Amino acid sequence: MPTNLSNLRPPKGATSNKKRVGRGMGSGMGKTSTRGHKGQRSRSGSRMMRGFEGGQMPLHRRLPKRGFTNIFRVEYQVVNLDRLVELGEKNITPELLIKNGVVHKNDLIKVLGDGELKTALTVQAHKFSKSAEEKITKAGGKIEIIGGAAVAAGAKDEPQSGKSKAPSKLKKKVT
Repeated sequence: MPTNLSNLRPPKGATSNKKRVGRGMGSGMGKTSTRGHKGQRSRSGSRMMRGFEGGQMPLHRRLPKRGFTNIFRVEYQVVNLDRLVELGEKNITPELLIKNGVVHKNDLIKVLGDGELKTALTVQAHKFSKSAEEKITKAGGKIEIIGGAAVAAGAKDEPQSGKSKAPSKLKKKVT
């Protein structure tokens, strides 16, 4: 008989029936329903928190904490020059890169200098490496830095004119 999807079966012994607890002594799992005698896990409604190791110091507390996370970090999507050459365009914009699937919609773009550039390109991006900048200008191209990088990096607004007032101390009236 030819094998097809309608007659596929697992090998003998590969599957077993679901454990049905609390079905009497004849089931082999009667009386305590495989929970054992007494103890925390034998009680109904018992639930330990995730990572609980029976009172032993849990793994997430035994491991050392290292480093720190900079909340002001700015993530750039890197694009190499050879990838820009593959697009076959003279004017490279973020919209073109998004359309061709090189970067995602809200990514900040940094152009790196990996690859050879033979034709002049006009490239718009948020940041350029020194080598990419040199290669583009050497090939007769032009770089245009988009202002989104300064905004994303958390650039401060211009300082407010005038002096800032110190909070006045309120006097408590005694009545």
